[in-house]
Amino acid sequence: MTKRSKKLLRITRHKRIRKKLFGTAEMPRLSVFRSNKHIYAQLINDNDGHTITSANDSKLTAKNNIQKAEGVGVSIAKNAKEIGVTKIVFDKSGYKYTGRIQALAEAMRKEGLDF
Repeated sequence: MTKRSKKLLRITRHKRIRKKLFGTAEMPRLSVFRSNKHIYAQLINDNDGHTITSANDSKLTAKNNIQKAEGVGVSIAKNAKEIGVTKIVFDKSGYKYTGRIQALAEAMRKEGLDF
């Protein structure tokens, strides 16, 4: 029996979850990608296959990764409100709900997005 890497396990979880999550124009899917340095979030309309809006932390000047994730959450929430989206489907891409993913989600909730 071989030992499976954390990345492979995450990708397997993501594929399993994506079968059940689906975003529409009224309630788009928020997809999150976390790298070692940065965090990216985008609202996706799966009916059309288009990205509605996106945000990342490449231009933020926060001290640590948690603050950068909160900044991305605030940015994506403001962009969503500008286009009239208040409810989303949160797709954490197989990542655990801790650290940067949790900070991003809580910042979006504080800004008024429901999920």
